[in-house]
Amino acid sequence: MMRTAYDIIVRPIITEQSMEDLDIKKYVFEVMKSANKIEIKKAIEEIFDVKVIKVTTTIVPGKEKRVGAKPAGYTSDWKKAVVKLSRKSKNIEIFEGMV
Repeated sequence: MMRTAYDIIVRPIITEQSMEDLDIKKYVFEVMKSANKIEIKKAIEEIFDVKVIKVTTTIVPGKEKRVGAKPAGYTSDWKKAVVKLSRKSKNIEIFEGMV
Protein backbone atom coordinates (compact mmCIF):
# COMPACT_ATOMS: atom_id res chain seq x y z
CA MET A 1 0.00 0.00 0.00
CA MET A 2 1.41 3.37 -1.01
CA ARG A 3 1.23 6.10 1.60
CA THR A 4 0.82 9.70 0.55
CA ALA A 5 2.62 12.64 2.14
CA TYR A 6 -0.67 13.61 3.76
CA ASP A 7 -0.93 10.17 5.42
CA ILE A 8 2.54 10.53 6.94
CA ILE A 9 2.12 14.04 8.38
CA VAL A 10 -0.74 13.94 10.89
CA ARG A 11 -0.76 17.52 12.20
CA PRO A 12 1.51 20.42 13.18
CA ILE A 13 2.31 20.75 16.89
CA ILE A 14 1.70 24.31 18.04
CA THR A 15 2.95 24.89 21.59
CA GLU A 16 5.01 27.59 23.28
CA GLN A 17 8.04 25.34 23.14
CA SER A 18 7.66 24.56 19.42
CA MET A 19 7.09 28.24 18.59
CA GLU A 20 10.42 29.28 20.16
CA ASP A 21 12.42 27.51 17.43
CA LEU A 22 10.63 29.03 14.42
CA ASP A 23 13.30 31.71 14.00
CA ILE A 24 15.91 28.96 13.44
CA LYS A 25 13.53 27.19 11.02
CA LYS A 26 12.65 24.24 13.25
CA TYR A 27 9.09 22.96 12.95
CA VAL A 28 7.34 20.23 14.95
CA PHE A 29 4.81 17.76 13.55
CA GLU A 30 2.92 14.71 14.73
CA VAL A 31 3.66 11.96 12.21
CA MET A 32 2.51 8.43 11.46
CA LYS A 33 4.08 6.10 14.02
CA SER A 34 5.48 3.77 11.36
CA ALA A 35 7.03 6.55 9.22
CA ASN A 36 10.82 6.78 9.05
CA LYS A 37 12.93 9.94 8.78
CA ILE A 38 13.39 9.65 5.01
CA GLU A 39 9.61 9.39 4.46
CA ILE A 40 9.00 12.33 6.81
CA LYS A 41 11.59 14.47 4.97
CA LYS A 42 10.07 13.69 1.56
CA ALA A 43 6.54 14.35 2.83
CA ILE A 44 7.41 17.76 4.32
CA GLU A 45 9.31 18.78 1.17
CA GLU A 46 6.39 17.69 -1.03
CA ILE A 47 3.61 19.35 0.98
CA PHE A 48 5.29 22.65 1.84
CA ASP A 49 7.81 23.00 -1.04
CA VAL A 50 10.77 23.54 1.32
CA LYS A 51 14.28 22.05 1.73
CA VAL A 52 14.69 19.85 4.81
CA ILE A 53 18.23 19.34 6.16
CA LYS A 54 17.52 17.38 9.34
CA VAL A 55 14.74 15.30 10.89
CA THR A 56 14.75 14.10 14.49
CA THR A 57 12.01 11.84 15.78
CA THR A 58 10.81 10.63 19.16
CA ILE A 59 8.01 8.42 20.38
CA VAL A 60 5.89 10.31 22.91
CA PRO A 61 4.48 7.86 25.47
CA GLY A 62 0.78 8.03 26.30
CA LYS A 63 -0.31 9.61 29.57
CA GLU A 64 -2.48 8.03 32.20
CA LYS A 65 -6.00 9.44 32.11
CA ARG A 66 -9.01 8.60 34.21
CA VAL A 67 -12.72 9.15 33.79
CA GLY A 68 -14.40 8.85 37.16
CA ALA A 69 -12.89 6.69 39.87
CA LYS A 70 -12.35 3.37 38.19
CA PRO A 71 -9.22 2.09 36.48
CA ALA A 72 -7.21 4.66 34.66
CA GLY A 73 -6.62 4.25 30.94
CA TYR A 74 -3.86 5.64 28.77
CA THR A 75 -3.82 8.00 25.83
CA SER A 76 -2.14 6.58 22.72
CA ASP A 77 1.61 6.74 22.14
CA TRP A 78 2.46 8.98 19.18
CA LYS A 79 5.48 9.99 17.14
CA LYS A 80 6.83 13.52 17.02
CA ALA A 81 9.17 14.81 14.30
CA VAL A 82 11.26 17.97 14.58
CA VAL A 83 12.13 19.19 11.09
CA LYS A 84 15.01 21.61 10.45
CA LEU A 85 14.85 23.55 7.18
CA SER A 86 17.81 24.94 5.25
CA ARG A 87 18.65 28.60 5.76
CA LYS A 88 17.63 29.50 2.18
CA SER A 89 14.32 27.64 2.45
CA LYS A 90 11.10 29.62 2.80
CA ASN A 91 9.08 29.42 6.03
CA ILE A 92 6.10 27.09 6.48
CA GLU A 93 3.02 29.33 6.35
CA ILE A 94 0.78 27.44 8.78
CA PHE A 95 3.07 28.47 11.61
CA GLU A 96 3.08 32.14 10.61
CA GLY A 97 0.98 34.46 12.78
CA MET A 98 1.13 32.01 15.69
CA VAL A 99 4.04 33.72 17.42
